[in-house]
Amino acid sequence: MVFSIRGSREARRLLLSLLLLAAWEAGSGQVHYSVPEEAKHGTFVGRIAQDLGLELAELVPRLFRVASKGRADLLEVNLQNGILFVNARIDREELCGRSAECSLHLEVIVDRPLQVFHVEVEVKDINDNPPVFPMTVKTLRFPESRPLDSRFPLEGASDADIGVNALLSYKLSSSEFFFLDTQTNDELSQSLSLVLKKSLDREETAEVHLLLVATDGGKPELTGTVQMLIKILDVNDNEPSFDQSIYKVQLLENTANGTLVVKLNASDADEGSNGEIVYSLSNDVPSTTQIKFKIDPNSGEIRITGQLDYEEKKSYEIQVIASDKGNPSMSGHCKISVKLVDVNDNTPELLITSLALPIREDAPLGTVIALISVSDRDFGANGQVTCTLTPHIPFKLVSTFKNYYSLVLDSALDRESVSAYALMVTARDGGSPPLSASASVSVEVADVNDNAPAFAQPEYTVFVKENNAPGCHIFTVSARDADAQENALVSYSLVERRLGERAVSSYVSVHAESGKVYALQPLDHEELELLQFQVSARDAGFPPLGSNVTLQVFVLDENDNAPALLPPRAGGVGGALSELVPRSVGAGHVVAKVRAVDADSGYNAWLSYELQPAAGGARSPFRVGLYTGEVSTTRALDEADAPRQRLLVLVRDHGEPALTATATVLLSLVESGQALKASSRASAGVAGAEAALVDVNVYLIVAICAVSSLLVLTLLLYTALRCSAPPTEGACGPGKPTLVCSSAVGSWSYSQQRRQRVCSGEGPPKTDLMAFSPSLPPCPLSGDRDEQLNVGVDLSPKVSNFSYLSKISLIFLFRYTFTPLEAF
Repeated sequence: MVFSIRGSREARRLLLSLLLLAAWEAGSGQVHYSVPEEAKHGTFVGRIAQDLGLELAELVPRLFRVASKGRADLLEVNLQNGILFVNARIDREELCGRSAECSLHLEVIVDRPLQVFHVEVEVKDINDNPPVFPMTVKTLRFPESRPLDSRFPLEGASDADIGVNALLSYKLSSSEFFFLDTQTNDELSQSLSLVLKKSLDREETAEVHLLLVATDGGKPELTGTVQMLIKILDVNDNEPSFDQSIYKVQLLENTANGTLVVKLNASDADEGSNGEIVYSLSNDVPSTTQIKFKIDPNSGEIRITGQLDYEEKKSYEIQVIASDKGNPSMSGHCKISVKLVDVNDNTPELLITSLALPIREDAPLGTVIALISVSDRDFGANGQVTCTLTPHIPFKLVSTFKNYYSLVLDSALDRESVSAYALMVTARDGGSPPLSASASVSVEVADVNDNAPAFAQPEYTVFVKENNAPGCHIFTVSARDADAQENALVSYSLVERRLGERAVSSYVSVHAESGKVYALQPLDHEELELLQFQVSARDAGFPPLGSNVTLQVFVLDENDNAPALLPPRAGGVGGALSELVPRSVGAGHVVAKVRAVDADSGYNAWLSYELQPAAGGARSPFRVGLYTGEVSTTRALDEADAPRQRLLVLVRDHGEPALTATATVLLSLVESGQALKASSRASAGVAGAEAALVDVNVYLIVAICAVSSLLVLTLLLYTALRCSAPPTEGACGPGKPTLVCSSAVGSWSYSQQRRQRVCSGEGPPKTDLMAFSPSLPPCPLSGDRDEQLNVGVDLSPKVSNFSYLSKISLIFLFRYTFTPLEAF
């Protein structure tokens, strides 16, 4: 900071100012500088970067900038050395008028991270304005009859400076008739009066020339002068006089036009025209004051004729002249001191800068979003402004300096809940009634990848008919991501795993964009009943997030396997079943049994047996059981029956369309003795069969007891679960359904099984359960068993859980009842 220092006294004064400045900065936490007005361009103000704790190398990268409300071009910062210097002429009087304090408030803003500093630069007054009188030549008239010590008020000079620089002293040139009387009033104002010290005689001295000099208290001193011409009049001995020399009046700044300010009442001891008084404003009154105040020349009433504004001017001094109508006229003077009282007539002003938008939803608490400055032209409580924020969640206002606020994040953001906030900042002053101003701030929340793709359910069950075309579409998975843009862009992939010796990817594939699942090859129910795998959904965010869903693909059976005849255990010739039949047997005697299996499942594997008509239309004495395959006699055999009977048995499944196989049964009719010999040879086999049958009956009885026990246990568990189940689902809620379909011969039912089975050759017996009931409706899907897995036992609300458990038991019993003996 450059000062012109003259003498040790000025050096001590400067040192004391710097010490006070340092103490003030330490107490306030803000940087404070001072600079004299009229300083030259480039004058050093302060090392602002060093005082703010900033490195010179980071000024440019962090976008160091200085903002000032009002005159932003007066000061500038050199970004190379961090020095604040004077950039343009600073006129304190133009900037602050006659205010005792004059400062430039600077906002220093840096980014990455955003920081705001407040710097106050005090503008020091220098004595650059000399005292100025209202006019350079003033003419006064004194009647010769004026008594000694008569006083004539004078208009003093004005100085645009403040403090000592505006403290004026007056000196009057030497005169034998007059001397200058100076009286100090409140607020450092002075009243000047020209006092008569020697009687006047117009015949001796007609005019007196005086020079009034005003000197201010600055260093160096500046002066102003006015020449006074005093004319001595020889008329009218008495002048009008007021009851007081100064009238003090207080007015509200919003006082309406026409309001009476004061009514003057001057008196004159003369009579006639010499005692008639006319009131007028002095020529010394500025034109700006004459516009706002008018005086009635006859009544002496002073009224308001212009708009008063406390922020424009706080007080007025009006010189009033009361002149009589004598010849020559005489006049008296008084001063009206009008002080304005501030009212709350200015609304606060809001300025929002440095918006850091949009704000990321993972922004930490305390992040500065915007800078807000407020101001009010009123004074006192009317100019004290407070700021409020609506709504206050999840943001808040933090006061950083007087009339400066920061909008900061106060709680966590979630773009998926609220993507944008419309905030209202309200500035309210302390007046009565208070005035307010509002500004809206729109805060947009930027998305971050904090939500993984989500499927509607954790797993899906899909039913696909076997022998499908390669590449057919079997299902579409879809996941939703609550994020936005690329964070919500979902791609799908197959989670690889092995099924036996083969990978899942050899069976199915997933389209990355659409989520469509394709079967890559025909599926075979007999080889693979259930294909279970996972599909992964992953978004395009960074880092990416993902989730998995399980697909259970049930391969539905089709009637693609014809019945297969089992080879005869004994007596077969060329694959045909050959048996000896005694002629003495009666009707209903079982003579042979045709055995067949079907690689399909359920209805497609339910076999029926039919006897083909004999050639020539002859009626055969034999018949075959529709579902057992047992060949038995329809009547007693006689001699007319051919000794050799050739029967063709048609084995048919119940698929759509039905597939068939033909078995040949060769029967030889023999006498009882031959049959006895044959039977003795086969006695061992028969005994073994009977023993096997006894064993089967034992097993059947054990199975029935086990199933009955299982039924009782199931009922107990069902009752316990019903008592403990939550009220929302209830004991009668839908369970895993079981397919029930009907046909001409009854109904058949499947229990859903999640298993993988590869059938080859004869294999173990099927585990599908089959039951019959004549009261069920027809199957809607033409016997495709696996497509009906989700149609429950409770097809009608009338079917209770108890009947469902009973049907399970009946199905189990029926399965073991209708299993061929050969399976045991």
